[in-house]
Amino acid sequence: MDDMDWALLRELQADARLSFSELSRRVHLSPPAVAERVRRLEESGVITGYHAHVDLTRAGRTVVAMIRMSCYGARCILHDPAVAGWPEILEIHRITGDACSMLKVAAGSIGEFEGVIDRLAPYGQ
Repeated sequence: MDDMDWALLRELQADARLSFSELSRRVHLSPPAVAERVRRLEESGVITGYHAHVDLTRAGRTVVAMIRMSCYGARCILHDPAVAGWPEILEIHRITGDACSMLKVAAGSIGEFEGVIDRLAPYGQ
């Protein structure tokens, strides 16, 4: 990867809907060269997809919180892929220190958030 690839990635991370024409204007490269570089980045697995940025408040998820969890053994939240599928769970990260994971959660209300905490309780604290 060279500086031009990184420039393309920065632009695409800011707005993945940019056309090759607009990308070429922003990075000062021809549209065919931009298309080839983006194709190469996709095929090599550097670009893994294109995603929508969601305004959680407008989507009805007004409570957004980070939850640190300590859990051990087979019941560790990191070992249960079903939890990542819960609609309230946006992200799960393995961390170091006195907790083993950090979750980003979005809920429609405090009551819904408390329900998520109750569902997480069997996995640890």
